[in-house]
Amino acid sequence: MIKYNPKIWFAQIFKITKGDTLRVLLPELIILAILTGGLTWLELTYLQDHGIMKDAIAVYSFIGFVLSLLLVFRTNTAYDRWWEGRKKWGLLVNDSRSLALKISTSSASNEDKNFFSKTIANYVYTLKWHLRYEKDKKEVDMTEEELKAFMAASHKPSYLSQLMYTRLQTLLKSNKITEAEYFTIDTNLNNFSNITGACERIRNTPMPYSYSLFLKKFIFIYVTTLPLGFVSTFGYGTILIACFIFYVLVSIELLAEEIEDPFGNDDNDLPLDELCAKIKDNVEGILTTETSEAAQS
Repeated sequence: MIKYNPKIWFAQIFKITKGDTLRVLLPELIILAILTGGLTWLELTYLQDHGIMKDAIAVYSFIGFVLSLLLVFRTNTAYDRWWEGRKKWGLLVNDSRSLALKISTSSASNEDKNFFSKTIANYVYTLKWHLRYEKDKKEVDMTEEELKAFMAASHKPSYLSQLMYTRLQTLLKSNKITEAEYFTIDTNLNNFSNITGACERIRNTPMPYSYSLFLKKFIFIYVTTLPLGFVSTFGYGTILIACFIFYVLVSIELLAEEIEDPFGNDDNDLPLDELCAKIKDNVEGILTTETSEAAQS
């Protein structure tokens, strides 16, 4: 995720990032300019005197208004998905801290506290990989035997939740935590599963294909036929107008496609690496500090 100062906006006008839509759309803009130039020449040479498209600019203005409404809906839907993903990971940060605090104040042994410190951190990193379809497991803290069982699990976040529930049951049976403590901790662990399910829903449910396909076709037809309505007024200046309108409309669509899946590695996706590192540091800080104080006493 790109971090920036929203108050310094003028310098950002001239900044071109790796994923800037101008860079991405440059080949299409060149093709469109050639196509628009050909249509403009054809209309100015053979159709202008016939007045066939004399009043077409009014039609294109109305169509542009309809298209803008579709793009507003598209952008709002994509941003809602991005913001919901951010809220879910914010809840994961809070639940991780809360779970660590509850474990730290319980009668659990140092071994148990170290287990939860390690497993909570492993869970958030595993969820990140799960959402990104990644297979690199360098960031997990496991022995070779634990890693083998972990890799054999079909749904790895649920496997880690199961390990924490199993350890929690052991603590309850050995009277290291009360039933009341068990149920309060269970709330946080249950939220882990709810957050995972919500993130999977966002990732696995993109914009319906028919809607996305229709919008792309609508933009393409609208832009490529612009010379029919604008040549009589702007002449060859229609080439610049068509390219500019194409750049604006398609850029909005590209940005919506990028943020509707907020868990990837694109420039505007959520900073999952930073969030995972933050959770790990917070949990280790809570439980390691508690363990050190208990050892000193």
